[in-house]
Amino acid sequence: MLGKATSVWQDRRKEATRSAIVAAAWEEAREHGLATLTLRQLAARIGMSAPSLYTHFAAKHAIYDAMFADAWREVERRQVAMVLPAEPRAALRTVARTFFDFSTADLPRHQLMDSRIIPDFTPTPEAYAPAVRVMRNLHQLFATIFGAARDEDVDLFSALVGGLIDAQWANDPGGQRYGRLLDRAIDMFADDMGLPPAPPFGRPPRSDEPTPRADQE
Repeated sequence: MLGKATSVWQDRRKEATRSAIVAAAWEEAREHGLATLTLRQLAARIGMSAPSLYTHFAAKHAIYDAMFADAWREVERRQVAMVLPAEPRAALRTVARTFFDFSTADLPRHQLMDSRIIPDFTPTPEAYAPAVRVMRNLHQLFATIFGAARDEDVDLFSALVGGLIDAQWANDPGGQRYGRLLDRAIDMFADDMGLPPAPPFGRPPRSDEPTPRADQE
């Protein structure tokens, strides 16, 4: 019994150390760039010897793999936590805005998730699994809204949002030049998909504007 408890404690300690290393890797990437990350720099940042760090991550790509999984798990967590409006267009806007805001908040994270700037890096199936679940959830949402989830429709939606994210980083990092266009683009997509227009009593609120209080209506 004692041996089992010790093993559980060791596993938790090892996982906590790996999480701390991944968190430090994100900090290093934000300060110096994702592609310049080295295990020696990372070891120095967290006060660990390089050989000790190698016992947790044998190579730099193993760090990238853990970071990739960490990023997509956070997307999945936010996706699950979303409270979607009943109005279909507003629901699509919320989904798009959630991913847009997440992706435009952190350049190294966006680069690792979506830009493939690390030569020869391909995430392992285990690290890729959260991204697969995120896309599966998106397909389920499309099935609920449209009655079916065609791959080409989900691909178009993803490319539309992803293109605006790339344009935001390329032309106005930290601003809202392309963020302001997101709801308009999603409405164009909804029109193409044949969704009915907004209810006659008014358009759905933009995903980036606050909900009016009762005393303001």
